Amino acid sequence: MARMRAVDAAVLVLEREGISCAFGVPGAAINPLYSAMKARGTIRHILARHVEAASHMAEGYTRAKAGNVGLCLGTSGPAGTDMITGLYSASADSVPILCITGQAPRARLTKEDFQAVDIASIAAPVTKWAVTVMEPYQVPMALQKAFHLMRSGRPGPVLIDLPVDVQLAKIEFDVETYEPLPVERPRMSRRQAEKAVAMLNAAERPLIVAGGGIINADASDLLIEFAEITGVPVIPTLMGWGAIPDDHPLMAGMCGLQTSHRYGNATMLASDFALGIGNRWANRHTGSVDKYTAGRKFVHIDIEPTQIGRVFAPDLGVVSDAGAALKMLLDVATEWKAAGKLRDWSAWARECRQRKKTMKRKTHFDQTPLKPQRVYEEMNKALARDTTYVTTIGLSQIAGAQFLHVYKPRNWINCGQAGPLGWTLPAAIGVRAADPDRTIVALSGDYDFQFLIEELAVGAQYRLPFIHVVVNNAYLGLIRQAQRGFAMDYEVSLAFENVNRAEDPEAGYGVDHVAVAEAMGCKAIRVRRPEECAAAFREAERLTKEFQVPVVVEFILERVTNISMGTEIDNIVEFEELAASNEDAPTAIALLD
Repeated sequence: MARMRAVDAAVLVLEREGISCAFGVPGAAINPLYSAMKARGTIRHILARHVEAASHMAEGYTRAKAGNVGLCLGTSGPAGTDMITGLYSASADSVPILCITGQAPRARLTKEDFQAVDIASIAAPVTKWAVTVMEPYQVPMALQKAFHLMRSGRPGPVLIDLPVDVQLAKIEFDVETYEPLPVERPRMSRRQAEKAVAMLNAAERPLIVAGGGIINADASDLLIEFAEITGVPVIPTLMGWGAIPDDHPLMAGMCGLQTSHRYGNATMLASDFALGIGNRWANRHTGSVDKYTAGRKFVHIDIEPTQIGRVFAPDLGVVSDAGAALKMLLDVATEWKAAGKLRDWSAWARECRQRKKTMKRKTHFDQTPLKPQRVYEEMNKALARDTTYVTTIGLSQIAGAQFLHVYKPRNWINCGQAGPLGWTLPAAIGVRAADPDRTIVALSGDYDFQFLIEELAVGAQYRLPFIHVVVNNAYLGLIRQAQRGFAMDYEVSLAFENVNRAEDPEAGYGVDHVAVAEAMGCKAIRVRRPEECAAAFREAERLTKEFQVPVVVEFILERVTNISMGTEIDNIVEFEELAASNEDAPTAIALLD
């Protein structure tokens, strides 16, 4: 037992819980914690330019590797309110991050002190727990509870608010006897697994809907093994993309209104049974519930009890960690197959593969300015199979999900439910901080890129290299496309005549992203024509290795391209002609804008 400041005990607890990296912005009310971190020297700190960005960095850090927990630090008042978007994003996608804020002294909390705000109450709806710690001795115990909550059940974020005088108070603390609390996760029973497999066995055209919970549980190998034992095709959700490789014979495509494949929607509509594991039945995946559920039965397995039946009532609901469920399902299916009791779905799987072969969207367009489809085609050709893509929202993300390929879990790091603009750049920095070796490609539209563009300086300062693809049409493209329903194009254009780009052919596109990136200490390349794409990616890879900074590759797109999407999974509007080769669609249609 040793006597120390509460913040010194806090840093010891963070170490014991596996924290080795933090993202944040220091300030007067959090400086005591920073002094404890400096004294120990065990936690790397990356200085963000905006506290919201720091929270997204923490989220990228968590998502990059199984077991990671990202840590975000900020001072009192606006630092905490800046974190709310990051906490919402993490909560929505079941991502554990820990946000620690400084606070005014306890005696000043009701006195309208400078930057004193009840951040715990503000953060409560978007966290698993948010607390202002009022007793110094409870600081290490509050952290212990925070890690237990973040890791148990459905993962999620926690905010701990520390008044300055609580941080500085002396307490007795014995780090040698500190132990992290055991993680609690529900597990599927044998009886539940037998019931689920029996329902699967009664189906003629079954599917497995693989959600992000499988990736959270680090259970992708179990998913693939279960799919191969049963021979049942897999429809990953956007958050589950990568749980089964895109080129696996049983990967049947994604379903949905936007981030989906034509063959994935067609296969879902042809099915009569879906086994959902670790998924939310999100509305962008299902469309209207009546259309999605008609003619098929459902089993829903999720770690969170209140998730079962939240969107629609399944025929069987089971509360379980995805990994534990897959292990039990695999045991039962393996025994049934050995006993000759498991149905043969090989003809159904062949039918699904045929749709995957023939129902593809066209990507090969030669015109200038570039069509976005061609950019993604070139990315598929130029980038390594194990590339990690980081992206958030917009036509850039939707087209990325339609046209790119993902082969491993955590190689598609996407902000799903919340979708805040600006997320991509700081999240990519967090992914890079978690893993110095992987190939990382961030993907943004021009507006997402501009939201937190100042964080490029963080990548340059801390030598955190990655390629940032910016598809630039000088539009809020997804909102512009949505406004077609109102017959308007209103306040969604980012174009203006930039007086500093008089000789530039893209002067009318407004912001000079290349100039901004270079001013931030990064490298940048502009691509205007299809034949320039391959060389640009080669040069970007060379620059990241040589200079160890982010490299922006900006593609100048045509101003207006509508990307395939619709209101129902059987009513997707294809704005461009479909592929029409022997290996693609046998016919072509054109629903041109």
